[in-house]
Amino acid sequence: MVGAMIEPVPHIAFPALPAPDALRMAFVCADTEEARAARTRLVHRYGNAPLTDADVIIALGGDGFLLETLHRALGLNRERPLPVYGMNRGSVGFLLNAYREDEIAERVSASQHVQLNPLRMVATRVNGERVEALGINEVSLLRETRQAAKLRITVDKVVRLPELICDGALVATPAGSTAYNLSAHGPIVPLGAGVLALTPISAFRPRRWRGALLPHTAKIIFDILDEGKRPVSAVADFTEVREVLRVEVQECRDVALTLLFDQELNFEERILKEQFAP
Repeated sequence: MVGAMIEPVPHIAFPALPAPDALRMAFVCADTEEARAARTRLVHRYGNAPLTDADVIIALGGDGFLLETLHRALGLNRERPLPVYGMNRGSVGFLLNAYREDEIAERVSASQHVQLNPLRMVATRVNGERVEALGINEVSLLRETRQAAKLRITVDKVVRLPELICDGALVATPAGSTAYNLSAHGPIVPLGAGVLALTPISAFRPRRWRGALLPHTAKIIFDILDEGKRPVSAVADFTEVREVLRVEVQECRDVALTLLFDQELNFEERILKEQFAP
């Protein structure tokens, strides 16, 4: 990996949540039998505040549903999205707390707050159309056909890689570094490190290039070469843009999402343990 100067992320003071007996919780769930049954039990036990009046969203599902919930919170209030506390009713659950039905309000009130800044993707299609979207985990570029993609990568106005022949490439946030990025053999990035992971997907040329760690302030531009013969799509979480000509990616510092984790196994500890997983 190519090293980068690390710029510390400033400490953010989070507003305190109400006391457990005053906490207004909105329960949402994935469309699975297990998650729906859990929501029914919890709503019966704790009540259910409307999203417009809640202090926190309790998300029941897997990691994918948690991402959907974060985007939903962002849609409700972009300037101050509701914090999200997830409980695992899915499969992996890396971003979720353990599912327990007792003392949920107490757990939420005592939880650790983690700030997530998404990536802003601006994709320009071959026909000139521009599409903007936010990616909480990553922004990825992927070849659309059997032909490998050809990309030129520019970082802060300097061309760093004139031509990358590959299946694709991605830029991952620290929160997303353990997802698709890790599967593509990218590095796990601790929260607060102040860096983004730039990772190739099945690089063919240059074969030995394994990616880079970039300052979180970096602006990354992907230009698609030979776009007629080798079409490429760009994806920011759930938004896919096909036949792109250029993709600009930069951390969105004016948007901050808040995830809540139980103190006994906080998110930084999870990321650290993942780096030593067998």
